[in-house]
Amino acid sequence: MGFLDALGKLAYILPAVKKPERRPSLYERFGWTGLVLLLFLIMGNVYLYGIPTEAIISPEYGFGVLTLIFGMRTGTLMQLGISPIVTAGIVLEVLVGAKILDLDLSEPEQRERFTAAQKGLALILAVVEATAYAVSQFGGALRIPLTPTQQILVIIQLVLASMIVLLFDELLQKGWGLGSAISLFILANVAEAVTWNMFSIAPAIGGEGTYFGIVPEMITRFFTGGLAGIVIRQGLPDIVGLIATLAFIFLLIYLHGIRVEIPIAIQRYRGVRSKVPLNFLYVANIPVLLFSIFIADYLFFARIIWSRFNSDNSNFLLNFLGTFVVDEKGNLVTTGGLAYYLSPPRGLLGLVSQPLRVSVYVVLLIIAAVIFGLMWVEVSGMSPRDQAEQLVKSGLSIPGMRMGSVKTLEAFLSRYIYPLALLSSIVVGVIAAAAEVLGVYGGGMGILLAVGIIYQYYQIIAYERALEVYPLLRKLVGE
Repeated sequence: MGFLDALGKLAYILPAVKKPERRPSLYERFGWTGLVLLLFLIMGNVYLYGIPTEAIISPEYGFGVLTLIFGMRTGTLMQLGISPIVTAGIVLEVLVGAKILDLDLSEPEQRERFTAAQKGLALILAVVEATAYAVSQFGGALRIPLTPTQQILVIIQLVLASMIVLLFDELLQKGWGLGSAISLFILANVAEAVTWNMFSIAPAIGGEGTYFGIVPEMITRFFTGGLAGIVIRQGLPDIVGLIATLAFIFLLIYLHGIRVEIPIAIQRYRGVRSKVPLNFLYVANIPVLLFSIFIADYLFFARIIWSRFNSDNSNFLLNFLGTFVVDEKGNLVTTGGLAYYLSPPRGLLGLVSQPLRVSVYVVLLIIAAVIFGLMWVEVSGMSPRDQAEQLVKSGLSIPGMRMGSVKTLEAFLSRYIYPLALLSSIVVGVIAAAAEVLGVYGGGMGILLAVGIIYQYYQIIAYERALEVYPLLRKLVGE
C-alpha cells in the first residue's frame, strides 16, 4: 500500500458528504454556500471550552496573515483555521506536479484518490498543529499554562473543528454549493478586514482620531474639522489606504481581463482557425498565496518554538527565528529575528519609521513571487510541455507547424508561457508589496487573493447561470 493509499484509508474513517442525487438549482447552491459561510463565522467566535477568556493575551492578532489567509482566531474553535486543509492541499499538489506521486488528476478515479489523501493528510496536520498549540499555550498567547486535562480538551475540540471545516469544503465541492470553501473563507476574512477598516466605530486607541474606521472618522472630521489629520494615520486606516484600496481593486480587475492570444488550427474541422487565450496574470494569485502560506506556517512554528524554549528571548540561536513580547495593550508583538521581517508595519508611516524592515520584506516578497510562480508553472500542468500535450490530444495545432509534434509545439509555447509566468509573478509581487506599503485595507496579499477569488466566483456563477438558462448547453457539456 502506497503513501496515497495509506492517507486514503485514514480518510475513510472520517464522515463524508454524498453528492446530490439531482443537481441543485443556483439559488439552492447560494443557500448552502451562505450557510457554510455563516457557520464558519460563528465557529470563529465560539471560544474553546475549558479555556478562561481572560487568560488569552491576544484574542485577536489583528487582520494579519494568520487571520487573513488561514482564518485563525485565537482561543476559538478556529484556532487552526483552514491551515491543515490548505497546507495538505499544497503539499500534495506539489508532489503530484513534480511527478513524485504518479497521478493523473484529469481522471475521476485518481482525482478521488487525491481528494481522499488530502483529507487524510489534513487530519494528521490538524492533530499535529492542535497538539503543538496545546502544549505551547497557544504559541505564548495564554497567561497561564494549561493542565493536561485542558490540553486534551483543546486538542479534541480543535481536531473536531478541523473535521467540520473539511466537511464544509467537501459539501461545496461535491455540488451542494459554489466553488471551494477554502476560497470562500479567505474571501470572507479579507472582506471582514476591509469592512472593519472602513466602518468600525471602535475607539482609535493609540492613534490619531476618535474612531478606528475611516468612514465614521471622516464624517466626524467633516463636521468638526481636521480632515488633513487622517490623510495618513499611524497604525490606523487612513485616506491614503482607502484611495489605494479602490485603485488596486480596479487595477486588478483590469489585469484579470487582459489576454494573450495564440493562433491555432482545429484539424477535425479541416483546419478551421481560432485562438487560445492565455491570461496575462498567467499564474494568477498563486505566487502570493504560496508566500502567504509560507509566512503563516513559519510564524506558527516560530511562535510555538519561542513559547516553549525561548520565552525570555535569551537563546541567541533561537532569536534568529523570531523574538516576541507582550506589549502594553496585551498583544503579542514580533520584535526580532526573521519573523520580524516577515511581518512588517503597514502604511507610509511604517515605511518612514522602519525603512529597513519594510525594504527587506518587499524584496523577499518579490523574489519569492518569482520563484513560486515559475515553480508552480512546472508542477501544476501549466508548463509549455503540458500545454503542448493537451493541444495534441485535442487535435489542435499551430498554423504552419507540423501536426502532432509535441516538441515543436513546446518550443513555440515556451516563447509565450515563460515570459508570461515571469512577468505576471513580478507584477503580482510588486502589487502586493506596493499595497502593503500604502496601507491597503485587507493587506496587499489579502486584496490580491480577494479580487482573484471574486473573479473566479463571477466565472462560476456566469457558467451556472448559462446552464440554467440553456438546458441544451448542459447536455452538451455533460452536466
